[in-house]
Amino acid sequence: MNEIRVAAPREAPHDRAPRILVVEDDAALALLLGYNLEAEGFLVEHIERGDEAEIRLAESQPDLVILDWMLPGVSGLEICRRLRARDDTRSMPVIMLTARGDENERVRGLSIGADDYVVKPFSPPELMARVHALLRRARPERVATRLVAGDIDLDRETRRVKRSGREIHLGPTEFRLLEYLMEKPGRVFSRAQLLDSVWGLSAEIDERTVDVHVGRLRKAIIRGREKDPIRTVRGTGYSFDETFGRN
Repeated sequence: MNEIRVAAPREAPHDRAPRILVVEDDAALALLLGYNLEAEGFLVEHIERGDEAEIRLAESQPDLVILDWMLPGVSGLEICRRLRARDDTRSMPVIMLTARGDENERVRGLSIGADDYVVKPFSPPELMARVHALLRRARPERVATRLVAGDIDLDRETRRVKRSGREIHLGPTEFRLLEYLMEKPGRVFSRAQLLDSVWGLSAEIDERTVDVHVGRLRKAIIRGREKDPIRTVRGTGYSFDETFGRN
């Protein structure tokens, strides 16, 4: 039985770099975090309020959240608790930032579901190391050089895709679309989610554009009677078939 597998971890190319959401109301600290994260090749989004962060997290899920304990609107501790209560965000890596350094507060933060706990002031290089470590453990497919499912082999470094050994020629958008779907086999993405993650937050594109590119992707990767690895979920969107490649 051939299952989705990934090659040895390495840093992802910038256009598919892991997305980090920084929820921090201290503008100077948020700027420092953003600078260091972007220098490491991550894509960074910053939100100042806890209630606004909850709305954003419901719209689109980052690969990791750096979350301040004390926030206006909703506390970071409460956001973390709610993330852990939801099936779709239960395993999302969360690093809690706080000025509370005593042992009881650390235990409280970790028991509510935070993966790591960093006390202010902290060393940016140490925080970056913790971010990398969490991503490697939680989402190895996001930092892998290759994604392989059945007879489809996607190489991020060379930007090449092969099926049964033959070269598949994809445009940049179709490549990113296939890459994103292969990262999370079985998960169904709406057209809006795909636009957000593949085209980018600033893209002003009609959702029907997703259907066009999925059609192009299918035409490129399917020959003759080969199985279609992309599943259309009526009224919802698309997913990479988690049973693809299994006997």
